[in-house]
Amino acid sequence: MVGIHGEDPAWWCSDLKNVGNIAWSSDGAKIAVLSSTPRIGYHNIRSFVDVCTSTGRRRVAEIPNAAAGIAWTADDRDIAFLSTTTNVLTPDHVWTVSASGGAPADRTPDLQGSALSLKGDTRGTVWVDIDKGVRIEVDTYRDGKVDTVYSWPNGSIMMQVFSPFTTSPESPAFAVGDPAHSMNVAVAESAGLERITHVGDDLLANVNLGEVRVVNWTAGEGTKLAGIVTFPADYQSGKRYRFLNFPHGGPEGSDLLVFDFFARLIAGMGYVVIQTEYRGSAGNGSDFMNAIYQHFGDRAYSDVDSATDFGIAQGWADPNRLAMFGWSAGGFMTAWTVTQTHRYRAAVEGAGITDWLSFIPTSDIAQVDYDARIEEKDAAPFLKFSPVMFADQVTTPLLILQGESDRRVPTFQGREFFVLLKESGKTARMVTYPGSPHFPRLAEQRRNVFEEISAWLTKYNP
Repeated sequence: MVGIHGEDPAWWCSDLKNVGNIAWSSDGAKIAVLSSTPRIGYHNIRSFVDVCTSTGRRRVAEIPNAAAGIAWTADDRDIAFLSTTTNVLTPDHVWTVSASGGAPADRTPDLQGSALSLKGDTRGTVWVDIDKGVRIEVDTYRDGKVDTVYSWPNGSIMMQVFSPFTTSPESPAFAVGDPAHSMNVAVAESAGLERITHVGDDLLANVNLGEVRVVNWTAGEGTKLAGIVTFPADYQSGKRYRFLNFPHGGPEGSDLLVFDFFARLIAGMGYVVIQTEYRGSAGNGSDFMNAIYQHFGDRAYSDVDSATDFGIAQGWADPNRLAMFGWSAGGFMTAWTVTQTHRYRAAVEGAGITDWLSFIPTSDIAQVDYDARIEEKDAAPFLKFSPVMFADQVTTPLLILQGESDRRVPTFQGREFFVLLKESGKTARMVTYPGSPHFPRLAEQRRNVFEEISAWLTKYNP
């Protein structure tokens, strides 16, 4: 810490490691600090809340799980943060702990959604992004409950931004978007939210975009599911189209009503594209999210594949021209699906997990939310849902795309599967991107991702 004029520099809480978030108290005399156990050396995650001042550190709480975000409540009596009681590690409820210490309390035990992020402003307001399935709304936390403050019509709102200075205007700013507009900035006015930027509107005004619908269906196991369907611009009711199943990454993420460039790109090729909020997705409550634990390869797979059944039943999908594409956890789902069924004519797997046994200890973040059992004690549960164990079952032509500097899903995951596929005489292609992390950052590489996907689908699912 150092004064605004450079005076009295000093370390605060110098013994704390792996600091995730900090929050200043209203009087500016102390900070609340959220930290966690490091990636290496701990199989299970623990998190910690401390209060730091110029004179020392006081441990407020130890949380036997993952946590994120931190903020003081208006009176500085409590500290708010996000955490969970589930196995999947994604913080999804608002918790508080007394600033003087004590047991943390879940303030949203019946939340019908997922709390994604939490921030506090200089006026003591605690802001929370709440995922409600395919939409995100902005709530505030006060007096033990959350209340909706802002939402965006036919789209999503997220990432509130406000100045750290008390002399700044009170109006917060938000990122807002919908399926027909790219993400832009909106500010709070007396009558609600007003969008003040229009990035991309000039380009999209000249593009004929297809309809986007939110749909609901019941999967074979009786699970009620939601999804987003993107139609080609020239869609005609009653006509069957090439159909692409597009599971999201995470897996504790969700597809949102925003402009999805992958869905739009593929719909522009004449496809109907479906994105499924499968079990494990955020936005549907903790039980729905936790259902994926140790069951990514059966429960989530069953949900995702049911989306194709739904598309066929609705008359959108040509059952003889089905394809699949996903990235990260969606890449796993793609690789796993083509080992379990032969009905897809073409598939594209981006940076997907193919070998759980080697993936969990080598990813750059803790991934025991898939399965916290110790791999070396019993490898069978991890191999049970590993696509590499079933490479000889694949008949679908598979394109594998991956960054060479991917630390989230190490590049050898794709290479291992590719080598086994080629040894079995399967139709497969692998493209890697030099210097690329989990998803390419360079425009040239991103363009090539689109080109590779387009060429593969055109060739094998004409």
